[in-house]
Amino acid sequence: MYKITIGDKTMVGCNEDAWRITSRIWFENTSKKGNYGAAFTGSRAIGNNQFAPQSGMNNVGLSFSRLVAHHPREVNNPIEKRKAISNPSSYLKDILHSCKTVKEVQQYIEEYDHSFFINDVFIYIDKSGDYLIVEPYSLKTGNNSYYVLSNFCPSITNNEESRKLAKYRNGGDFLREHKLDTTLAFCTSLSDTMHVCRERNGDGTLLSSIWDLKEGVITLYFYHDYNYSIQYSLKEELMKGDHIIKIPKLFPANSEFERLTNYITPFNTPFIRISLFFIGCFFFMTSLFFFMNFLFKKPLENYRHIKLYYPLLGIIMTYYMFVLATNIGIYYFNAPYHHYSDKIISLSSYIPFLLLMVIIPLFRYNFKVIKEKSWNLISSFLFTVNNIIYSILLGAFIYWGLFSVFN
Repeated sequence: MYKITIGDKTMVGCNEDAWRITSRIWFENTSKKGNYGAAFTGSRAIGNNQFAPQSGMNNVGLSFSRLVAHHPREVNNPIEKRKAISNPSSYLKDILHSCKTVKEVQQYIEEYDHSFFINDVFIYIDKSGDYLIVEPYSLKTGNNSYYVLSNFCPSITNNEESRKLAKYRNGGDFLREHKLDTTLAFCTSLSDTMHVCRERNGDGTLLSSIWDLKEGVITLYFYHDYNYSIQYSLKEELMKGDHIIKIPKLFPANSEFERLTNYITPFNTPFIRISLFFIGCFFFMTSLFFFMNFLFKKPLENYRHIKLYYPLLGIIMTYYMFVLATNIGIYYFNAPYHHYSDKIISLSSYIPFLLLMVIIPLFRYNFKVIKEKSWNLISSFLFTVNNIIYSILLGAFIYWGLFSVFN
């Protein structure tokens, strides 16, 4: 995200990078005297037609943006003794409903344990151009004419590290190389410069929003297509009462968004995620079965060595089912997937290649075991079922692009 201030005009641009298809903008009035109406955008559903605020602006020119950012948890930090945040969505919306300036925002936030948002960094900007950066354990104000922020906490990230993020680097370079401007055309070019579009699936920036804090105008661009926009006047929309709008329906067909919509993963299809859990349990149980079978069956049994190696593969696949069910980035970032902090998860990206190498030998042994009746019925059946599941998983791995290392 970025903010630009020239004279009495401040523009704020936000790019929400997400793999969700439920992008929304909504408008909320307030019944409390002295409070303010506001608009919010977001895509993460948190209830019946309710969404977590990702960015927003109120009718007195205070705006905010939220970005994912890692911060190590601090033990026994005094901030934890403050009031707890019980409803994060209400907390975030209440700030815009009750505050006019970043000074008021700071006073509001200092009452709460904002380390609750351990994986987020926030920025609040008011009409004057002043801004407040909210990290899990610190607050910092500023009033530079322009400011760029991405997915990191500034207090613990040096310039060299922050510039490794392409969108942050691109935004900062753009502003240094061009004469500062607050026109919509300039801000659109900047938002375009900072957007994300990954080669693998064409996914990346879900929604770009540009907030004119002086005029109260919101401009939206959907799914990193900057040829078509929609504008809203906050004042006019609030006069219509509280309402929520589905953003995808407002824009022309977008082939990359259609691909995102139709792309099936465990994170948008609960049945697959649940299946991965049960498959993992099945692999674990059959691994125990074959290992115990190896220990207690007669040494002269044909292909007995398979019962020793097979449990090792089963345990590896059990772990990989857990990885697939808990790491959404695997399905979108380039293969082999590199986890930002866990080397074991990064190493697990090569498990599909291991399975691909052993699947044909496994079926050859499977055929021999059945043909020669070398094992008892239960062992042969479990061996066959495991191999069938492995084959199905290989098909899923191909669909998810887990072998596409040269893309």
